[in-house]
Amino acid sequence: MCAAKLVVLGSINVDHILNVQQFPQPGETVRGDSYQVAFGGKGANQAVAAGRSGADITFIACVGDDDIGANVKKQLQQDNIKTECIDTIEGETTGVALIYVNQQGENVIGINAGANAHLTIERLTCYQQKIMDADAVLMQLESPIDTVQLAAEIAQKNQTKVILNPAPAQSLPDSLLALVDIITPNETEAEHLTGIAVNDNQGAQAAAEVLHKKGIAKVMITLGSRGVWFSEKGCQGKIIPCFRVKAVDTIAAGDTFNGAYVTALLEGKADEEAIIFAHAAAAIAVTRSGAQPSVPWRNEIDQFLIQ
Repeated sequence: MCAAKLVVLGSINVDHILNVQQFPQPGETVRGDSYQVAFGGKGANQAVAAGRSGADITFIACVGDDDIGANVKKQLQQDNIKTECIDTIEGETTGVALIYVNQQGENVIGINAGANAHLTIERLTCYQQKIMDADAVLMQLESPIDTVQLAAEIAQKNQTKVILNPAPAQSLPDSLLALVDIITPNETEAEHLTGIAVNDNQGAQAAAEVLHKKGIAKVMITLGSRGVWFSEKGCQGKIIPCFRVKAVDTIAAGDTFNGAYVTALLEGKADEEAIIFAHAAAAIAVTRSGAQPSVPWRNEIDQFLIQ
């Protein structure tokens, strides 16, 4: 168990996953091969990845006052996550994601925020001490942006490292980016933030430079099967390749990477070593179906790295 403290702030969803041969076109009905209901949400996925990797983690989030919300909280506790900062919102449903997965393991997703929209500034204020006492806070963009901004402000004032996974892709104010220590976009998200297409190494470096100029010390652009472009301010970036495996589906691969990476970082691993650890966790995850069901435990990651 890592002695450093992590707070994850983010979303909780229940995922409805339908496996199809190919994605339907507008007006088309396609037959599904299999259907699965699993717990997801970017925040919860990253929290589970950190918990199972061995982090000392508290999760700030919201669920609906439905059976799903109660079951999610129980499951998160089994995943080594402290759940006292997960609020149940009366009269609201737990967030929902509707996911198609095609034969190539690619996915398209639609979400309804539900209780996630209630993770307000006022609610965060009740739990700000957790961020003040933490060594790092990990966030995504499925929560209200004002709440993410306030959490980053609290963190910076208290020397808590801010890691932002800027997903789903959207534009962000420079006032928020200036508070971020480490940012982990994919190619699409990097382009949204910088206006630069990340089609090759030159594009990745150019996008990273734009983010460095906004005040972010470390930029990690995830490149799918190519690995990660890692750039530290003032240094030339480089690709850190990932492990080759046969993907079943890529749901939560990025979330698994983020949770495992921050865990390794808080254990004192150097960036490159932490990225390789995270690559191993994500490689295991893509060989399994679903979001949280695919996330590996620490002993599995360590075993994978030995092999």
